[in-house]
Amino acid sequence: MSALRNYLNKIKPNFEPEGKLHAFRSIFDGFETFLYVPNTTAKTGVNIHDAIDSKRIMSMVVIALMPAMLFGMYNIGYQNYLAAGTLATASFFEIFCYGFLAVLPKILVSYIVGLGIEFAWAQWKGEEIQEGYLVSGILIPLIVPIGCPLWMLALACAFSVIFCKEIFGGTGMNLFNPAIAARMFLFFAYPSKMTGDTVWVAQDSIFGLGNTLPDTFTAATPLGQIAQGITPNTCICDMIFGFIPGSIGETSVIAIAIGAVILLWTGIASWRTMLSVFVGGAAMGLLFESTGATTMPWWHHFVLGGFAFGAVFMATDPVTSCRTECGKYIYGFIIGAMAVIIRVKNAGYPEGMMLAIFFGNMIAPLIDHFIVERNISKRQKRLKN
Repeated sequence: MSALRNYLNKIKPNFEPEGKLHAFRSIFDGFETFLYVPNTTAKTGVNIHDAIDSKRIMSMVVIALMPAMLFGMYNIGYQNYLAAGTLATASFFEIFCYGFLAVLPKILVSYIVGLGIEFAWAQWKGEEIQEGYLVSGILIPLIVPIGCPLWMLALACAFSVIFCKEIFGGTGMNLFNPAIAARMFLFFAYPSKMTGDTVWVAQDSIFGLGNTLPDTFTAATPLGQIAQGITPNTCICDMIFGFIPGSIGETSVIAIAIGAVILLWTGIASWRTMLSVFVGGAAMGLLFESTGATTMPWWHHFVLGGFAFGAVFMATDPVTSCRTECGKYIYGFIIGAMAVIIRVKNAGYPEGMMLAIFFGNMIAPLIDHFIVERNISKRQKRLKN
């Protein structure tokens, strides 16, 4: 690594304001700081010096997302071969490779469009490249249906980066989670592509994996079936392991739980927010189940759709969630309860979790404001006494 460090130091002057490659200064700076922690420190003021910076935190979140992403790739191939009736004869490599080749273009489009805008924006403003899209770039492909066209995904990425991040001031200043904003943009702009039915696109004719299905086929997700009044014929084990139709990264509770352990062990995600989301969902699910509003067991909400994925990776976003410790409980409870309310009461939007987090992001600053004001009031009362 010392050779790479020396090489970067050697070419760095070319990217300085007077260098011949100054137009690419932001790109070089982003690449350098991604590989190495900056060696500059603040000279004035009170600062916290730590080897863990934003890029390292974002990289750890990406690592936590790997189990859900890899299983999602396998599940895409699994659903394809299952529907074709050739699952028994397909090897693990064939199943995974099919899903890998179906997901890879979406990840590439997400990063190319999102990071391209980030680089251009940073160069235009003369600022450092912000690292927030390292996570958003992989989150967005994982929360969209596999049949989402690439041009739609590109539009959603551009919308989320420009209108939900950069105009607010960039990473750390955005009100809404960019990945949630992308999902909401797709749902309201192209609702027919974001329903409870998942369109699985057969990639075999393109990549030579063997003919299994026609170009496309539609598989209704369990939540989509429930919204239509159909009881899904899915066993509990498949719900937990994730062998069900759904968005790429949202099906496997086990894979999501592995990511949750990583985030909690590293201290990146708040256990208060994560726990309160499940408590809020359980409370509202029990209420609806006891009143007969739904026949769906309350705990099914945790293993279907994007509930678990949203609770672990989206609601815990430190930028768009509550900052106060007490506020995290309230914020998470509202998201969990709202997700179940939307699922049960709005048949036109069977998922509910992403919309609940979107509204949670909206009220998070208000929750923090009241918590802080309450604390100030308590301290003033103690001073008077």
